[in-house]
Amino acid sequence: MEVSDTLKRKRYDGDNLMEAEVDLSLLEAVEKSQSAVDLLDLRTLKKLVLSFERRLKENIEARLKYPDQPERFADSEVELHEELEKLKILAGAPELYPELVNLNAIPSILNLLSHDNTDIAIDVVHLLEDLTDEDVLEDNDDPARILVDSLIENNVLELLVQNLQRLSDKDPDEMSAIYNTLASIENMIEVKPAVAELVCERTKLLRWLLAKIKVREFDSNKQYASEILAILLQNSPANQKRLGQMNGVDVVLQAVAMYKSKDPKTSDEEEMLENLFDCLCCLLMPLENKERFVKAEGVELMIIIMKQKKSAYASAIRALDFSMTKYPPACERFVDVLGLKTAFAAFMGKIPISKKNKKERYQEELEERIVSLIASLFGGILRGSRRERLLSKFVENECEKIDRLMELYIRYSDRVKAETQRLEQLELDDLEMDEEEKYNRRLESGLYTLQLIAVILGHLWCSEHSQMKARIELLLKQQKLTKKDIKDILQEYHDNIGDLDGAEEKERAQARIQKIISSF
Repeated sequence: MEVSDTLKRKRYDGDNLMEAEVDLSLLEAVEKSQSAVDLLDLRTLKKLVLSFERRLKENIEARLKYPDQPERFADSEVELHEELEKLKILAGAPELYPELVNLNAIPSILNLLSHDNTDIAIDVVHLLEDLTDEDVLEDNDDPARILVDSLIENNVLELLVQNLQRLSDKDPDEMSAIYNTLASIENMIEVKPAVAELVCERTKLLRWLLAKIKVREFDSNKQYASEILAILLQNSPANQKRLGQMNGVDVVLQAVAMYKSKDPKTSDEEEMLENLFDCLCCLLMPLENKERFVKAEGVELMIIIMKQKKSAYASAIRALDFSMTKYPPACERFVDVLGLKTAFAAFMGKIPISKKNKKERYQEELEERIVSLIASLFGGILRGSRRERLLSKFVENECEKIDRLMELYIRYSDRVKAETQRLEQLELDDLEMDEEEKYNRRLESGLYTLQLIAVILGHLWCSEHSQMKARIELLLKQQKLTKKDIKDILQEYHDNIGDLDGAEEKERAQARIQKIISSF
């Protein structure tokens, strides 16, 4: 599974200059008093919690006594706000988090997420984001885990998402709180990965995120929603299936379709589009979502995006590759809607040029994707007129695509040989490495793509097409190679096919590769 690495996002920057100045003055005050940690000990923590509980009690009593007279409880609300602000200093001493939990302050703090005054709930959101911030929790694994466990136990996920649903992007303070709510959830996932599935089981966060990415206008919260959605889907088949059942494939396709004939205007918007494609590729892991993708005309949309040659070009190829892997109906649809011409133009290196595309690694990734896509087509279309149309592409223009295939074969073969030699040298230098690790290193250096190229060459050879066989033999001879070289690559591929999809599927996959090996 290849999806973009999730980077910690910049904090919401919508606060005004005055607030920034206040923050700086607070920072100076803390620095003048030696250090934040020096100011905080268990005694100070108990004072802070006691003072907070007292103001909370006063606020509850005032609201109960004067429910219809806001002016009578307004002062207690201001004091409660100030106490919540004071608690933020705890982020400077995460080692005290276990004591904060022992003092039973967490339930009282979290209950304020349901406070009638949205401003108080927003204060709690900002406090939670500060306490769980990645920089704060770094090197404090045990206190972080204790805090997050207590938050989860006291329904932080349910309360955060319920509060999220009453916040509006039209209000700057609420917009900031939306951002910090998502940041708090991300921070908790960082500490406890199981939160990614818990939050989807227990709340309506997935529905909220889907609604957010459907909005046409771009803003920082739409961008963050796309990133959180990608994180939730990344390593969770349960979340992938859950979102598929919510019409998620269709919604993500609609969000992507906004960019079928235009490019994002900013780097942030470009990052959001990449996040959306990450979501789409994650969604395309379960078989049932591949079916939804085909029914929603996702194959056609990806081909349109490729033809428009906008910035999503490579992402569209990636999504097609995911959709066609081990799913023949997507391969058949791709051929039926004339996708071969577009795919083979990319295979021949006819890709749109931009600043991003000029980067060597970008072009390599594109090559690897398109090789994988063509290998999927051969694996998914085994006979009939579609198979003939696929094979005929390799005869066009004096077998130029076989020439290209061999060019890639040589390049990736050289790269793998260099990595193999490097690993052998490391072993001579007494760096121990088991066979599995060595194999994985070679896969990363290009062996996997080399194996797929060998598989495609095998399918061409098995077709018994005399012109193609003659061309392959000629090119092998020119490079001082033999069919045995291809067979050796295929044999290693055969021997390392895993049983992730079950023992029966492993046997079938190995039988298919063995048939190709035997044909050489």
